[in-house]
Amino acid sequence: MQEPARTQFNKSFSEEKYQELKNEIKAEFPNQLDFRVAESPIFVDRKLKSKFLMAANGIIDSIMKADFKKKTDKAIPEAFYFENETEHPHFLALDFAICKDSDGELEPQLIELQGFPSLFGYQNYLSGKYKKHFDVSPEYSPYFNKLNAFSYINEMEKVLKPNTGETTVLLEAYPDQQKTRLDFAISKAYWDIEAVCLSKVFLKDGNLFYTKEEQDIKIDRVYNRVIFDELNKKYPELIKQVDVLKAAKFEWISHPNWFYRVSKYCMPFLKGKYVPPCFYLNALTEYPEDLEQYVLKPLFSFAGAGVNLHPTKEIIDAIEDKANYILQKKVDYEPVVRDTNGEMIKAEIRLLYVWPDGKTHPKLLINLARLSRGEMIGVDYNKNFDWVGGSSAFFETE
Repeated sequence: MQEPARTQFNKSFSEEKYQELKNEIKAEFPNQLDFRVAESPIFVDRKLKSKFLMAANGIIDSIMKADFKKKTDKAIPEAFYFENETEHPHFLALDFAICKDSDGELEPQLIELQGFPSLFGYQNYLSGKYKKHFDVSPEYSPYFNKLNAFSYINEMEKVLKPNTGETTVLLEAYPDQQKTRLDFAISKAYWDIEAVCLSKVFLKDGNLFYTKEEQDIKIDRVYNRVIFDELNKKYPELIKQVDVLKAAKFEWISHPNWFYRVSKYCMPFLKGKYVPPCFYLNALTEYPEDLEQYVLKPLFSFAGAGVNLHPTKEIIDAIEDKANYILQKKVDYEPVVRDTNGEMIKAEIRLLYVWPDGKTHPKLLINLARLSRGEMIGVDYNKNFDWVGGSSAFFETE
């Protein structure tokens, strides 16, 4: 991590400026901020940046292999399998912990991955707030591929709204109740994409519609934020809407099948220096001797739900649906972010890609970061701490 950039930022930091940043978000998007904004971004130097890019490229190479779909077919539940799957996901999110290797050098280690959109609107917005309210070195940027705040918005629009005169909506289950609703509001401001509840869409003449101001509006493209796997547990009343989606003609961005394919499900067959060993629980004939060095994870859960950091043989034996769990070698997060008191904080960075139709390779645009003082990154492990929560990484430019 680059010390000059950190020193420059910390000298400019004050609690008053941090409150101004949050108050500005709340004023611009009233009642939308429902998660903790970290006091600081992360600064990543060129050396560590190159390792992030190498790690990500190795994973993407695996996703691009001809047999990837065959290997991941069983990941998709029959109830949530949709026809007309695209050749690749429109979005990729790769999560890495910042760790130390055996030589004491910083390196990324894969935590999980998603073929699903993340906070593409909010991360652009938050990065601008850090630059506005604090002293961020101009030698660092949250963007990749020579993008800036304006060209980033244009790049995203090409994916979300490629054809003029057509309607793209952001589809979610009760969007106004989601913790990520600030991202939905920003997406509306940037790209004029309406957030529509799954309960509000309906079938008409074989097409998908929703009603706005007493007008039926045909939906041409769905920017999908529905986690279908959560419907049974959280929103059973919406299950019937799955049949509506299956019967309608429209374009998915991203197609829901990729949510399952590019997920923890594919981690056991990803290999490389920056990928910790990972096994399907039902494929193990015996447990690792160093079981205490592993994490037990459900295949389809989010924000750390169901993760067991201290699995035992007894806990594993009691699991009935072993096919839906993995054992992943623990990674040692290295505290790398220095706060204004000199204390060090752990960090995780998510690289965010788009993969437009017709392109052979995804394009890295921006990132999402999280700071943590707790045992895990999630909110439940960081209550009552400062300098934790959602953030952005600024990478040293060439």
